[in-house]
Amino acid sequence: MTRVDSSPLSERVRDTRRLFSELGVSGFLITRGDEYLGEYVAPYAERLAWLTGFTGTAGLAILLEEQGAVFSDGRYTVQMEQQVPHDLWERCHNGFTSPRDWLAQKASHDGHILKIGFDPRLVSKSQYDSWQTDYVEFIPLSKNPIDLAWKDQPPPPYLPVALHELIYTGEESLSKRQKIARALKDNHQHAMIIADGTSLAWLLNIRGHDVPMTPVAHGYGILHNDATIDLFISPERFETRPDDSVTLLTPEMLLQKLSELNKKTVRLDPATTPLWFTLELEKAGAEIVFAQDLCTLPKAIKNPVEQEGARKAHLEDAVAMAKFLHWIEQEGCGKSETELAERLGRFRALSADYREDSFETISAIGPNGAYPHYRAIRGHDKIAAPNQVYLVDSGGQYPYGTTDLTRTLWIGPEKPPAALRKAYTNVLKGHIALSQARFPRHMPGYRLDSLARQFLWQEGLDYDHGTGHGIGSYLSVHEGPQSISAAPRPTGLEAGMIISNEPGYYKEGHYGIRIENLLLIKESHVGEEEGKFLEFEVLTHTPIDKQMIEISLLTQREREWLDDYHTKVRKLLLPYLDKGLHPWLIKSCAPLL
Repeated sequence: MTRVDSSPLSERVRDTRRLFSELGVSGFLITRGDEYLGEYVAPYAERLAWLTGFTGTAGLAILLEEQGAVFSDGRYTVQMEQQVPHDLWERCHNGFTSPRDWLAQKASHDGHILKIGFDPRLVSKSQYDSWQTDYVEFIPLSKNPIDLAWKDQPPPPYLPVALHELIYTGEESLSKRQKIARALKDNHQHAMIIADGTSLAWLLNIRGHDVPMTPVAHGYGILHNDATIDLFISPERFETRPDDSVTLLTPEMLLQKLSELNKKTVRLDPATTPLWFTLELEKAGAEIVFAQDLCTLPKAIKNPVEQEGARKAHLEDAVAMAKFLHWIEQEGCGKSETELAERLGRFRALSADYREDSFETISAIGPNGAYPHYRAIRGHDKIAAPNQVYLVDSGGQYPYGTTDLTRTLWIGPEKPPAALRKAYTNVLKGHIALSQARFPRHMPGYRLDSLARQFLWQEGLDYDHGTGHGIGSYLSVHEGPQSISAAPRPTGLEAGMIISNEPGYYKEGHYGIRIENLLLIKESHVGEEEGKFLEFEVLTHTPIDKQMIEISLLTQREREWLDDYHTKVRKLLLPYLDKGLHPWLIKSCAPLL
């Protein structure tokens, strides 16, 4: 990453200030998301990057008449420092300085009410509520000043939408809608707004290509309690029409259909639905019930077909990763971070079922690995040299599943330093502890988080990100509601959910360490009551680098876990690899000495 030239950004900031002033506000707040509030956005919706230079997938900016600030979390603090011009913007870790606190400070110094404009199509009600503070009035704008200022803004995507086959989904769309409709009736609700693209994709068994790396189609849905749905995606985009209970409507008809919900009780998820819907439904005279999208939990609990698809996807991915790791050992030295990432992509593309990456590969050498969401840029990336740490975090999209894994490698030939081996081993110990966990059904994931951190904590070390996130089924690589993190999120863990296990440690200026596998939650057969306890099935089948392990720090049980894991990897992958790679795989999966 390199610091962005502030010259073009200065002009954009100046134009945006002029336009929001003409719209009658004294500031403008812009979020990272698009009109569908997804993690990844199409080029036309990269408004935050256009205005500030910041390309992270989480953040927002507040621009006042004479000041401005960009906010993100611990994954992106270094990226903000390097991408966001310091003469135009403050850079804030929102864990220490929230947008609300920053605005409250500016308003109290000013002594007047700050009128901050925002685009209600790009903001959820939950976000909006979190901003509220004294001396600040938030004004929803019908025109977005960035869209007015962005003269060469790309058009929104208009790509084909395909039906996702039953062999991948395991359940017909109508069956899913009938279950959700029954829940609506049970709650005395007439309809539910669906704005989350992954919910629409799951519920209707459709996939699209409107955003990079997440196969969703842009659109909205109004699901009625008779299991019919109004789907606001232009009909001509469909290669095959859905069944007759799905009414295809152009996006321009959305406002009319919302007005028809007058005096109806409408369910709306405040976290995944743009605030614009709340404003329009209130105008229409609907009774709004703010509650979680009823698709969220069943989407996270994979059915048997989806579980088997995940296993197949991870096998395909493991073959590609084995070829990549062997290639690095043979030819990786002298290659740049972007070259390494591109080579991994080519190995994945050897599979006929590979569709695209599930997120932009994090390919980080040495000190760049200390930035958890580092992004290598060609011409400014590091070159792999002997005696360095290399961190690669990557995943693939296959029609039957989504993958995500991280490996930290030592590029020899010298032995890794003792301090590095100790840190790596403590990360590995936490990874193993979480992999071996057995826990009561419905227990929220945050109660498992300390298992992964405990060995780092004993050394006074920690990491500034969550330990585990949910994964979609040929959908988003980051899927809720389940998680494993320090944040006390209440969602209980259930059999069928897939979650990551990725503790890490980051020594700024030196290296980053992260070891990530994906885990399928399954019922455990221990205890007096069948199904009362849960445990994990490891889905990822990629060798864990043994060069950086300080074996003396491992217990016998930890050594047995690692040896068993590598035995399974070796047996699974040998039939799928050319014989020339067999010696490398056997060595990589050999028991610890």
